[in-house]
Amino acid sequence: MLDLGFVSAILAEKNFEEVIEFASKNQFKCVEIMCWPVGKAERRYAGVTHINVDETGDEDVASIRNILGLNNVYISGLGYYPNPLDPDEKQAEVYIEHIKKIIRTAARLGVGVVNTFVGRDPAKSVEDNLKKFAEVWPGIIKVAEENNIKVGIENCPMLFTRDEWPGGKNLATTPAIWEKMFEIIPSPAFGLNYDPSHLVWMQMDEVKPIYDFHEKLFHIHLKDVKVYPEKLNEVGIMGYPLDYHSPKIPGLGDVNWRGFFSALTSVKYRGPVCIEVEDKAYEGSEKDIESAILTSRNYIKQFLA
Repeated sequence: MLDLGFVSAILAEKNFEEVIEFASKNQFKCVEIMCWPVGKAERRYAGVTHINVDETGDEDVASIRNILGLNNVYISGLGYYPNPLDPDEKQAEVYIEHIKKIIRTAARLGVGVVNTFVGRDPAKSVEDNLKKFAEVWPGIIKVAEENNIKVGIENCPMLFTRDEWPGGKNLATTPAIWEKMFEIIPSPAFGLNYDPSHLVWMQMDEVKPIYDFHEKLFHIHLKDVKVYPEKLNEVGIMGYPLDYHSPKIPGLGDVNWRGFFSALTSVKYRGPVCIEVEDKAYEGSEKDIESAILTSRNYIKQFLA
């Protein structure tokens, strides 16, 4: 019913084959594979390249499919999370073209979903960003439609550091904004890569959107979050979000996982649910990182067959 996987970004030191072998060895059915351009990224968990779409020829496609087949693991989605609405239009165009390249590569690999961010100019209002979204995103979704690929937008606000202040670098943060986005682009190829943790630290119901947007759930991230009321009381909701919350592995935070999985099964979601590790408590070593993935697996398995 639900296929348990993980997001490959946390295994940045492993190559594609090693990631897939780790997944197979540890009873995972799928992996979301990161496809950033080769090179160093400035922020954590970005810049990971397990498939280089700039150099994926026919032999590479065959090799990838062979590795997946030998390990009985599939790719839940190809992931790349830049800012396609960056105020620097030249930089934004680089991001947009890479998303399109990933979409075309996904089609060649037989992977049905590409996950990314909508992006945002953090200095502009929601309304102004929606206008820019209406200019930029129809062209991206047109490429997805032409290649029979679904694009899942993650709902992370990307509002954690000073350079992302005050609006964050991803517009797709709330149900109200999703409604407007889906009105602008009413395509069956355009939906959500839903992560419940972000709604929790924004003081929102993380379960209700599953019912309200069940037809738009293309991919699911499993990440938890711990909100510290005493810190929130000090800085308020206008403070830097990391001043009052921390990402955690599933089961160690405040997400209502029982309600979450009850909702997923109730709306008959069928597909990948992928653990995303961004818990600093588990980053001290390779052993710690692997422990984070496996501890998360052990917790989540109580909700899976």
